[in-house]
Formats: sequence, structure tokens, C-alpha cells
Amino acid sequence: MTTWNIASPIEEDQLAKLHAGDHVSISGIVYTARDAAHKRLVEALKNGLPLPFNLHGQTIYYMGPSPTRSGQIIGSCGPTTSKRMDDFTLKLLSAGLRAMIGKGERSQGVREAIKKYHSVYFVTYGGAGALLAKTVRKAEVVAYPELEAESILRLEVERFPAIVANDIHGRNLFEEQIAKYRRY
Repeated sequence: MTTWNIASPIEEDQLAKLHAGDHVSISGIVYTARDAAHKRLVEALKNGLPLPFNLHGQTIYYMGPSPTRSGQIIGSCGPTTSKRMDDFTLKLLSAGLRAMIGKGERSQGVREAIKKYHSVYFVTYGGAGALLAKTVRKAEVVAYPELEAESILRLEVERFPAIVANDIHGRNLFEEQIAKYRRY
């Protein structure tokens, strides 16, 4: 296992070094988007409409937000289940999305697309939303404010912790861990 410091937006050469199981510390820009926002992004792509941000090299965090208290940058911001975004993911990856952060496994189709489009899927710590919020230096709504909790946020993060679950080489942390424990 290796620990990497990664800048987001992410360059493809950074991803080539990552392997399932590696720990990463992400600094830079990360966008949040969940189901409703993904649906709108994909509809925009299908209709040739401009997106609210350039997907190329970007990271999308499947964040389950909670209200921001007075004096805070953001409320608790833990990951939500990634599989809910699988129907939209292939279109976003083909448009240049470089990385995704969430929790749980991805479908076979998404895993194949991650390899095909040289992207990566990171998992982060469920139940640790308050601690993850401490890595956020700035948060602003950049699209779909009418979606409220599902609007797209642009986060500036510093040392956001994650683990590589699916890498560009086709490795899958979940399968590797299951196989490891079956040997015992």
C-alpha cells in the first residue's frame, strides 16, 4: 500500500501511478453531485448543452450533505452510495470526468468504463462526515440551486482522505479483499 498526494483536477499521468488499495490525500477542486444533478448533467450532454463546469480532469464527490451551521464552511459531508450514479457514470466518463469519490462497489459496466477512460474511483470513510468537512476550505453552489441538498457544489479541499477502489489498470479493491479473506 502506498500513500499519494493528488492535486485535483487530476492529470492522467497521476492516475497511472495509482493502484487499488492505495491511500490518497486529495487537494484542490472537487465537485459534488448526486442523483438529480447527474441526471441533469447527462441530459445536457445528450442535448449538446453547456455544462456548469468543464468535466475534463475533474473529480465528482457523491456527497451526502447536512446543513451548514453558522460560522462553518460546510456541514457534515460524508459519502453516499455510489451505485445510484452508475446509470449516468459512463456518459460523464466519456466526457472527460477523471475521478469519483463515494462509498460502496460499482457495477461491472462502470468498472470497465473506469479502465477504458483511464479514470479512478475512490472510496472514503462513511460515518466520518464531520471529520471530512474539516478538509473543506471553501464551498459554493455552482449549479442547480433549486435542487437544494442535491445542487452541485464546488469544493476547495486540502488533504481529503480516500482509498483507490478501482484503478485504470482494472483492479478492484472489493474483489481483492474478498479473495484475500476467502483464503483464511
